[in-house]
Amino acid sequence: MVKRKVVAGLIIGIALLSIITAALYEKGEGTKYYGENNSGGVVGVIQINGMIVSGTGSSTLFSTLAGSETIMKQLRRAANDPSVKAVVLRLNTPGGSAAASQEIALEVDRLRQTGKKVVASMGDVAASGGYWIACRCDKIVANPGTMTGSIGVIMETQNLQGLYEKLGVNPVVFKSGPHKDMGSSSRVVTEQEQQIFQSMVDDIYKQFVETVSEGRDMDQARVREVADGRVFTGSQAVEVGLVDDLGNYYDALDLAAELAGMKSDPEVINLSPEYPWWGMLSDLPTGVMSINRWAWLIFDKPQVK
Repeated sequence: MVKRKVVAGLIIGIALLSIITAALYEKGEGTKYYGENNSGGVVGVIQINGMIVSGTGSSTLFSTLAGSETIMKQLRRAANDPSVKAVVLRLNTPGGSAAASQEIALEVDRLRQTGKKVVASMGDVAASGGYWIACRCDKIVANPGTMTGSIGVIMETQNLQGLYEKLGVNPVVFKSGPHKDMGSSSRVVTEQEQQIFQSMVDDIYKQFVETVSEGRDMDQARVREVADGRVFTGSQAVEVGLVDDLGNYYDALDLAAELAGMKSDPEVINLSPEYPWWGMLSDLPTGVMSINRWAWLIFDKPQVK
């Protein structure tokens, strides 16, 4: 029994080492930088993964955040590199902060103003703030099963006043004005505050509709018909005009090269930063569980006698 466990442990250890080595190799290859020495030009790829937030973002074993400052820096790098002729934004995000999405979208606009083509490639999901960014690209490519759309704005708060009373919690608030604690969980939202919150939602929604209308060259009335917060599949999004073509990541690369007047199957560089070692291990828990289960089946399964 002990011997079997030792062998199983060795298998798991070797598997983990192999995965880490592969991740390091892949990151090293993916970030190859051609600079001005590549006269044929390259397509730069920028990854937008996870919730969109302001700041630099992060990647851990459990979550990934797409930081607007990091992505803006990558877009500017693409704009300033003469070897980068086109950019593919690879989106796997449910959305996030409206302001952070606006920051990134503005840099996409500025990148396009340099004459470089930008194509959005949607993976599993590119919704809400993810679509805000995508609609500013020259073209959008999605998989038939991609989840996209969700054009809308939401704000919410929790009213825990009843729970606080049951627990004997009595918050004492000192504020400079009647609305300074708007949205506090310790009291009911007043009618006037509801109007204030709704006006904020309506204003950002108006900005969203205008952004989509301009980016997709659609009438605002038409945008509002599909901008009720609903989610579309990639194939449905093509039908309503929110996506241009169906295809995968490589189709998006070829389209970007074509728009930039480059040859098909273009040279590609990854403009996204390398993750630290713990970022590269973000997908390991599932793999480790699978490896461990496989080892158990081989070495610890009940013996038939």
